Amino acid sequence: MKIIVTGSLGNISQPLTTELVQKGHTVVVISSSPERQKDIEALGAAAAIGTLEDVDFLAATFTGADAVYCMIPPGLSEPDRLTYYSRIAGNYAKAIQRSGVKRVILLSSYGAHLDKGTGIILGAHKAEVTLNGLPGIAVTHMRPTYFYYNLFSFIAMIKSAGVMTASYGGDDMIQLVSPMDIAAAIADEIETPTATGHKVRYVASDERTANEIAGVLGAAIGKPDLKWTVITNEEMRSSLESHGVPAVLATGLLEMYACIHNGTLAEDYYLHKPTVMGKVKLEDFAKEFATAFKK
Repeated sequence: MKIIVTGSLGNISQPLTTELVQKGHTVVVISSSPERQKDIEALGAAAAIGTLEDVDFLAATFTGADAVYCMIPPGLSEPDRLTYYSRIAGNYAKAIQRSGVKRVILLSSYGAHLDKGTGIILGAHKAEVTLNGLPGIAVTHMRPTYFYYNLFSFIAMIKSAGVMTASYGGDDMIQLVSPMDIAAAIADEIETPTATGHKVRYVASDERTANEIAGVLGAAIGKPDLKWTVITNEEMRSSLESHGVPAVLATGLLEMYACIHNGTLAEDYYLHKPTVMGKVKLEDFAKEFATAFKK
């Protein structure tokens, strides 16, 4: 098949491209950076250099493809992330319609089943709704859970305070996922025949309480007594803003954290849990975490 991969050579798109090429597919990787072209071609894929803001470019690149993997970059610097998500999703929708491609895989998120109260996750919900509005297109919404690499953000705190704190944690259950497992699931989904329609597929690698996560990470870095304590929303906001997080983004993060803490972000995940979990377990990630902690 001819497959279009967005996301340049990011945490998911690079292993996805590698796997698809190894399976004999023709892969075109979209990147906004001309400097990435050589790296993309080194993987055996072709590079399409352009921006997700350019519908003409997207439509031309999508034309003739058997499947397109669409992801929306985080856009953390965007003043209005919901508008940003809606705009990029709209660009994808226009390009898909104009190109005639019939198979689309969207990188969404767990919690995207909710239409309010999820903070920065709400953009994923809006993107799903946008692509669901396309007639005659088979769309799979990939909903990965909590990315392992989000845990890297605790390194500075552990070094300075010897503890992990957030407005979620403690005995909260966290559904963890590796980008490698997401890439494998996307590749599998692309190669799975599907009728026209909409499908949701959750991806997760492991499930642990926050305290269990702290214990495993702590053991890996020589701090076996490491704890993950829960602080108030007010304390969390103060911490975010003291680290330069804009107030609007802080509000979005706090809403998402609250949904992790009260379990609503994962409620639909447990109703449609993957039959097979990913291969990368917390103990595997802990080795990577320990390496990063030493830097």
